[in-house]
Amino acid sequence: MLLPLAEPPRSVCILRLSAIGDTCHVVPIVRTLQQAWPATQLTWIVGKTEARLVSLIEGVEFITVDKRASLAGLRALHARLRGRRFDVLLHMQLALRASLAVLAVAADVKLGFDRARARELQWLFTNARIAPHAREHVLDSFFGFLAALGLRERLLRWDLPLPPAARMYAARLVPDSQPTLVISPCSSHPRRNWLAERYAAVAAHAVTRHGMRVILAGGRSALEQQMGADIERACATALVNQIGQDTLPELLALLSRAAVLVAPDSGPVHMATMVGTPVVGLYAATNPARSGPYLSGRWCIDAYPQAARTFRGCGPDALPWTHKIEEPGVMDLIGVDQVTAKIDELLGSRP
Repeated sequence: MLLPLAEPPRSVCILRLSAIGDTCHVVPIVRTLQQAWPATQLTWIVGKTEARLVSLIEGVEFITVDKRASLAGLRALHARLRGRRFDVLLHMQLALRASLAVLAVAADVKLGFDRARARELQWLFTNARIAPHAREHVLDSFFGFLAALGLRERLLRWDLPLPPAARMYAARLVPDSQPTLVISPCSSHPRRNWLAERYAAVAAHAVTRHGMRVILAGGRSALEQQMGADIERACATALVNQIGQDTLPELLALLSRAAVLVAPDSGPVHMATMVGTPVVGLYAATNPARSGPYLSGRWCIDAYPQAARTFRGCGPDALPWTHKIEEPGVMDLIGVDQVTAKIDELLGSRP
């Protein structure tokens, strides 16, 4: 079947299982498809954890995969899709695990990344490819799937309808107009995380300089709980530690009421983008030009070039676009004064 399509398809299946940030990037793809092809049935195969957030989108059929179930999860997916066929599959994940899930999906067109980007043998599981592009943001690469289908418009809409319980949770924590700084201190990759005492210094600055409320947010892992306790212990001013206390919709609602988020390369930076909250992103181990918050590039601390010179002996342009510098001490390249200066500038620029 040739691309772009001669007419809107009856059905489109999106396969993007994880992670939180990448599934956030898929939301504008869904919104663009919904506007361009309102009669097309959209199905999204997504991870069980990620579905807790993105399944808030209306008008989409969600099929969840429990990635921890491994082969059992794949067998369940095969059983769920037996007898179904889609006009188009958008295979938007490069992991081999995701490609194995593609085997359960019958589709006339199985669209994947171009050969240069189709790592982990993704090209073996598709019969059509998007146009090749080098060194572009993850969200831009996802829009390449729509371009391959003949859709050139890019609708940057992330508007998820928040449940009333999530709104009530956020209103309880941020009940008034006092500006709120949310710090989500941890990534799923420990070497992307900053030092607790530096987060504490930023929190103290936000309180004393700007009169802000400071809330810590994060998941339930032992690492995140320890980080929260360490920040509290090191901070000279009061803050609210909500690490491990919320659901993904509740976190999204909280971020919608915040003035700014400070976080390393992690899912919450993209959740904040969804609700229009600016992000001071902490980037040294990864390249913000590829994976940073899409609308907050000007506020991010970009220590990736310095990390490339320090740990790889070259400039960032000499490294592969997806290269990560997850080395001990790499996040130490980011200073407290750099972060507080961004917060000062951001708050000073707001009306």
